[in-house]
Amino acid sequence: MSTAGVPLASGELRARCPRSLLDLGSDPSPTADVDGLIPVILSWSGSRIQSVKATSEATGLVLPRLVEPHAHLDKAFSWNEYPNPAGTYPGALAANFREHETRSAERVQQRAERALQLAWDHGLRAVRSHIDSLGPAANCSWEVLSALRARWRERIELQLVALVPVEHWSTPEGQHLAAEVAQAQGVIGGVLAPPCRGRATRRALRRLLELADQHGCPVDLHIDEAASHPAAGVRQLLRVLESMSLSVPVTCSHASSLSLLSACSLQRLATRMARQNLQVVALPLTNGWLLGHRDNETPLRRPLAPIRQLQRAGVSVAVGGDNVQDPWFPGGRLDPLALIAMCLPLAQLAPWDDHGMKPFGTDAARLMGLAWDGCLRAGAPADLIHLPEAGWPELLAMACPRRVLASGHWVQDWS
Repeated sequence: MSTAGVPLASGELRARCPRSLLDLGSDPSPTADVDGLIPVILSWSGSRIQSVKATSEATGLVLPRLVEPHAHLDKAFSWNEYPNPAGTYPGALAANFREHETRSAERVQQRAERALQLAWDHGLRAVRSHIDSLGPAANCSWEVLSALRARWRERIELQLVALVPVEHWSTPEGQHLAAEVAQAQGVIGGVLAPPCRGRATRRALRRLLELADQHGCPVDLHIDEAASHPAAGVRQLLRVLESMSLSVPVTCSHASSLSLLSACSLQRLATRMARQNLQVVALPLTNGWLLGHRDNETPLRRPLAPIRQLQRAGVSVAVGGDNVQDPWFPGGRLDPLALIAMCLPLAQLAPWDDHGMKPFGTDAARLMGLAWDGCLRAGAPADLIHLPEAGWPELLAMACPRRVLASGHWVQDWS
């Protein structure tokens, strides 16, 4: 948000903040109430928070402006033209290919502009978008989203991920793409689909990781997004990582089939993942919608990244929304509060416990490598979402008006 020529803003807010998203500095931390919320007085001047002090009483809820760690802006809002009524992974992939063949710079511009406006209105400060980077529309998608990243940078930080099959990075074209991604300060991505067997898979992964390390690019993989071959991709990735040294962060997006492992197998795997500093983005909405279909019956086991088991092992986990009204999921609107309200019950996370909110707040921000970890403290950006009349019940019911503060200015007021 540009503040050139705008008088410095200042203000004060009294509300309750989740304990896990609050840093009171050297002040003694009061005991949170049963909802895990601490009443505070926040004051700001200009674009920075000046002080955060505990108080005896407050109403409403205050959160930092939040982040979206996994989206696909290039294909957003394409469901109506390219539906996937069967709701299956193969159906989504087929519709995605048809959409890509007709994709144009104008369409990507319209979709992404609309998506970023929603993100801004809803209180997001950063979005990581994967881009289909192989095929006839790859170049125009990158060009449009790169231009939008520059235009929106003062309002929303946009991170771009090159999404291709992992094998593509072993080709001369893949090496050229890696250099272009590095020049754009982007992220190297890839799709690792089951069954993920053999040395060929490991060679492709090693080449991807070597290129990322060489260029200093983070890695974000679509991995184990499946209802079969539990953890086949993560196991192959670990075999490669355990035989090399890497200086860039590696994120495993989806990791859905890990939930199909036995408890003991999952614990051993999660320990290995933590040892290699792997990060995970869980995507409950798309995976809950797409995976595990069996002859139109309700699935008895839903492939969903096992968030709590991974957290207990020391793996950092973020939760993302993934798709925005495209063939992979017909819902989604880049609204972090709606995402929280829908994903907490799906993943059985309690927002009053520290592990419940961190995947939407500080852990998501750290996974994206953002300068601010999303903890409300003195000196942090004056970027807030204020729910004047809400506690957890109102948020979970999606029945709470919001106000959005960005760089010390109220930019959205739905109260």
